[in-house]
Amino acid sequence: MSKLVEGDAVKLLDQIVRLAVSHRASDIHLEPKHDRLQVRVRVDGALVEVQGIESAAGAQVVSRVKVLAKMDIAERRLPQDGQIAVELGTSRVSMRASTFPSAQGEKVVLRILSGAQLHPFANLGLDPKDQQLLRDIIQRPQGFLVTSGPTGSGKTSTLYAFLELIDTSDVNVVTLEDPIEVELYGITQGQVNTRTGFTFAAGLRSILRQDPDVILVGEMRDSETAAIAMQAALTGHFVLSTLNTSDTVETVARLVDLGVEPWIVANALSAVIVQRLVRVVCHHCIKMVPLESELWDGDDLLLPQGSMVARPQGCPQCMRTGYRGRTGIFEVLELDDELRDLVKAKASTRAYREIFTRRKIRSLRRAGFEKVQSGLTTVDEVKRVTV
Repeated sequence: MSKLVEGDAVKLLDQIVRLAVSHRASDIHLEPKHDRLQVRVRVDGALVEVQGIESAAGAQVVSRVKVLAKMDIAERRLPQDGQIAVELGTSRVSMRASTFPSAQGEKVVLRILSGAQLHPFANLGLDPKDQQLLRDIIQRPQGFLVTSGPTGSGKTSTLYAFLELIDTSDVNVVTLEDPIEVELYGITQGQVNTRTGFTFAAGLRSILRQDPDVILVGEMRDSETAAIAMQAALTGHFVLSTLNTSDTVETVARLVDLGVEPWIVANALSAVIVQRLVRVVCHHCIKMVPLESELWDGDDLLLPQGSMVARPQGCPQCMRTGYRGRTGIFEVLELDDELRDLVKAKASTRAYREIFTRRKIRSLRRAGFEKVQSGLTTVDEVKRVTV
């Protein structure tokens, strides 16, 4: 557990932010309790507690955040949002602040924005075969590529990595995002603003008048956006987007359920990528132990009992969690004529599963267990994020 040395609110907030940044945290949670302000940081997708702050000092830290975020200090009964920036020596950390009234006081969550980084395509976690397939798909003049997975599974980072493969010197790339997480050189990025009527659907219509070659739409949220995106993919544009769905079959079904004609989905859709993030075992404290029971993926034995696998231990470098960093596991499906016929016929889930089994398409769990086999992550991590 990391230590905080109590002082005035300015120094305390600086300490908390510095601690979070040093451990690559994505969020800071300031949670009021009856006897203290609990401080937790989200590192590699998991919340880790640091030493709490005495209640009076904690209230001053919350007030400090509200002042920096230009919130109403006196308002404690309604949620508020704002932006803040904290100077840490020569660096400046930008954060999005959000307050929420609770029984013990106002909870504050700080999302660290300046910590966002681009992940190179080669470092996403894709195996070489899938990397080559996706490189080929992204270079096509038209089509629709969708990444799917729950919130926080790295979908946007994957799309950003795909954009890095495109030569923007002779290609017009336009994005529509909510929010813009990383500013990319050489492309035009648009920020959705529903209050002014600049929705995904309205923004996508405007993009089509900007002579685009490649379009990135942050998320398929409604039938209108999906219909426009699909039509664009059929008329000489390459479109990338995301869906909050759990697997490839559900992704295809969701696109049809959004009201898009099945034949349009079938002809527009190039590939579906399903992904999850698993934590990587800390190499400072990794321990290899024999597997207690056999590891299966359906009818296939992946690892026999007694195989050596990683087990997290915990050390100061990984905040005693046993993990440091994350990597992706992926299921990649390219649509061909047989699959397009299933989409057009609105086939059952069973029909898709039968084809996947016959073709031995690698599942998310199998992709994860292959990383277990290489000592990169653990069995528990893979089971946690896959079904």
